[in-house]
Amino acid sequence: MTATIAPRTLVNPDRDEARRPRMLRNSLTMAWRATVRLRREPEQALDAIAIPVLFTLLFTYLFGGALSGSPREYLKFLLPGTLVLTVLLISVTAGLSLNTDRAQGTLDRFRSMPVWQPSVIVGGLIGDMARYLLATCLVLGMGLLMGYRPAGGAGGTALAVALVLVFAFSVSWIWTALGLALRSAQAVTVLSFTVQLPLTFASNVFVSPATLPGWLRAFVNVNPVSHLVTAERTLMAGTASAGHVGWVLLASVALIAVFGPLTMRLYRAS
Repeated sequence: MTATIAPRTLVNPDRDEARRPRMLRNSLTMAWRATVRLRREPEQALDAIAIPVLFTLLFTYLFGGALSGSPREYLKFLLPGTLVLTVLLISVTAGLSLNTDRAQGTLDRFRSMPVWQPSVIVGGLIGDMARYLLATCLVLGMGLLMGYRPAGGAGGTALAVALVLVFAFSVSWIWTALGLALRSAQAVTVLSFTVQLPLTFASNVFVSPATLPGWLRAFVNVNPVSHLVTAERTLMAGTASAGHVGWVLLASVALIAVFGPLTMRLYRAS
């Protein structure tokens, strides 16, 4: 009886490795694409420049004398809040860019490529971090020129910047989901401002909750933006606790856990 030997399948490790989606490389490539598009269309960065200048200057000199006796005193209270306000308002760009790519058929081309498909979303969000960092640098730079001196020093300020960037990254997943779910970029813009304006202005960004009516104070105290602003203030003042930072990190993880899978489901279905 003659034994039958099955033909041996030749395996090319290099070829198999080339076919395998490369998560990090694909994500960084998509992030570079977002950065290059910003460089070629600098008007896309206008919100990251105009909003920090507008809110930091306008509210400091408009309300500073009435609320704290002088703009410089009010700036100590206001600047961590305007830092949060600025970054959250410009985070909607993540959804706008994705909606535009879908309308132009770019997403269809990406889906036909042998890449790690989540990198289309993740890479775009990583690229948007450059805009967030630009906005935070403008807020802090203007604050320093206007006399703001964080008691927490450079370390506390760096941690505050890192925390707001992490939270903005998680919030961006909300707008990516909406960017894929809604028909137009205008709809994304309108809905984002409908959600963000009440959350940012009805918070502790501009005034202490103790000065507000009871019904409004109750909302402000549970508002997630207020928790983020409190964490920013305590980090920059050098008085932060684990609870302040931990709540924001937990909220960030929860947002990504909910809206990350939802975004990818909408991406595959779009």
